Amino acid sequence: MNSKQASYQPVTAYGARIDKKGEEWTLVLVRDLKHPPEKVWRAITEPEHLKEWAPFDADVSLATVGAKAKLTTIGAPPAYATTETTVKRAEKNKALEYTWGGGDMRWELESHGAGTRLTLWAIINKGFIATGAAGWHVCFDVLDRLLADDPMGRLIAGDALQHEGWHRLHAEYAQQFGVAMPKMR
Repeated sequence: MNSKQASYQPVTAYGARIDKKGEEWTLVLVRDLKHPPEKVWRAITEPEHLKEWAPFDADVSLATVGAKAKLTTIGAPPAYATTETTVKRAEKNKALEYTWGGGDMRWELESHGAGTRLTLWAIINKGFIATGAAGWHVCFDVLDRLLADDPMGRLIAGDALQHEGWHRLHAEYAQQFGVAMPKMR
């Protein structure tokens, strides 16, 4: 963990909800970013940007419908690390859909003042929904810093689990969602 990561303090859990359809739970996380949709689009689709903030690396751009990509989850055991996906939807500066780790992911970007309202829908096992919310919350904070040209480096997997701010967020999201927290460490 570098010094910027060590000094980072996430704000209180916010901007998240769960859409429930039986046993399938979808995390919906919304963030207002001060950056235009074009800049946010590049950050969520291009491998050189994803490696700076996302919990996975992509071997190709995700900006084109039909693109076949390998998404490698950082910190996952080798047998589960790589997911092969095909981009299902890619509307430049507006919408992106693909599958990661067995769950569908949908991103929507909309102009919001001078910036972008970024919304993520991610299907996550309900036992880990608070974990996912805390993880994506931190990733979005790292993304926001990257977009502001003040990168702090990816804070995911083992590094996130060592960060007290992540544990606080995890507990706050678990309370908001009314779910038990799985043991982490």
